[in-house]
Amino acid sequence: MATVNKNLSVYDKTGIPNAKNFRFGIVVSEWNPNITEGLFQGAFDALLDCGAIKENIVRWNVPGSFELVYGSKRMMQTYDMLDAIIAIGSVIQGETKHFDFVCHATSQGIKDLNLLGSIPVVFCVLTDNTLQQAIDRSGGKYGNKGTEAAIAAIKLAQLKKDSRA
Repeated sequence: MATVNKNLSVYDKTGIPNAKNFRFGIVVSEWNPNITEGLFQGAFDALLDCGAIKENIVRWNVPGSFELVYGSKRMMQTYDMLDAIIAIGSVIQGETKHFDFVCHATSQGIKDLNLLGSIPVVFCVLTDNTLQQAIDRSGGKYGNKGTEAAIAAIKLAQLKKDSRA
């Protein structure tokens, strides 16, 4: 596994731009809230730790991970002044192919938003085989993938800013 022996919450602030002047959107799936709320908290805390201002962070909820694409697109259209969006979700393998369809559609949809949109969208959707794997990556023994997504969002916000100059 990619996260074995790696703590997702560890970052070196010296290599991360100050987020003070950036605005972020976070779209959070309400499905598996015990996981997505942990991911949100990790992302939110990391943004603040890196200088983001609480009032410059907008949160929207959507019913599930599949709806993250629509929520992110609408957020992009509503708040064109955002510097980056983080899409947070959790899909856990079940007994049917539903897992495969949701994971594929969500990842492809977020990829499409990045190719066609003007605001970078960070993919923070856990696609785990078990609930324990999701717990381990949303604040558990491997840290928090939300934290990692926030750091990626800050770096992409800086890239967006630099590319406008």
